[in-house]
Amino acid sequence: MVYSSYAALAGGNHVGILIKSAPREKMIPYILPVHTEDIYWLRSDSETTSIRNQFLDDKHERRITTVLAQGSTITVAELPEGISAKIYQLAGLMKGDYEDDIIKVLAQRGKVALDMQGYLRVPDSSTKEMVYHDWDRKQEYFPHITYLKTDAAEAEILTGTSDRREAARLMVEWGVKEALITHNTEVLVYDGKEYYTCPLKPLGLAGRTGRGDTTFSAYITERERADIPQALAYASQLVSLKMQTPGPFKGDRADVASFADKYYH
Repeated sequence: MVYSSYAALAGGNHVGILIKSAPREKMIPYILPVHTEDIYWLRSDSETTSIRNQFLDDKHERRITTVLAQGSTITVAELPEGISAKIYQLAGLMKGDYEDDIIKVLAQRGKVALDMQGYLRVPDSSTKEMVYHDWDRKQEYFPHITYLKTDAAEAEILTGTSDRREAARLMVEWGVKEALITHNTEVLVYDGKEYYTCPLKPLGLAGRTGRGDTTFSAYITERERADIPQALAYASQLVSLKMQTPGPFKGDRADVASFADKYYH
């Protein structure tokens, strides 16, 4: 929620947030630079979903993710009425954050953008470490998804291949309109016709956490005003700049443009 919101706001987009948390964390979304009337809070019957990442290599590609708590599922019945948006981004952290049919319902209202981590990651019942399992309902729901995001590891679990281009091709073959795969070297997008890539050029990795959320949110919002190559370039440049500093991206378009002039042109 945090990384995605800031990335979308940086592009000058109007952002709304639906969050489900324990009452003691009710005020968390209100620290974000989002209008109060655009925040929709639901009470979790259990805890507030939270995780901890421990990176295992200097490229910050391998990590152990531990589940600290998981809130109750956001259901179709809890979706606010009378809300319209061009894009509905499902930015869950693990399986069980959303009721599956939310995808179909939101697809009738606008474009659905889904981060696959929210359907592949499952907490181990004993260690609480996150493990990955394929989503057995993917071919039922993929035709309702406009934008799908995975990282390279998730793409392999989902498709059975380590070839990122082939993985993206399969996602689109199964019904997704545009598949986006992040990697430490580049971001790849496939739309069923062409493959597009843009390199990542971070000057540091202190802000590696949130790479996928930031990239995806920047990309899908930029697609409302730009074609795939332009949106991909903008998202790649923004996240490369973001990775220098821990936390969400708090810059704006001018900062991204300045970074791009120095390192991309």
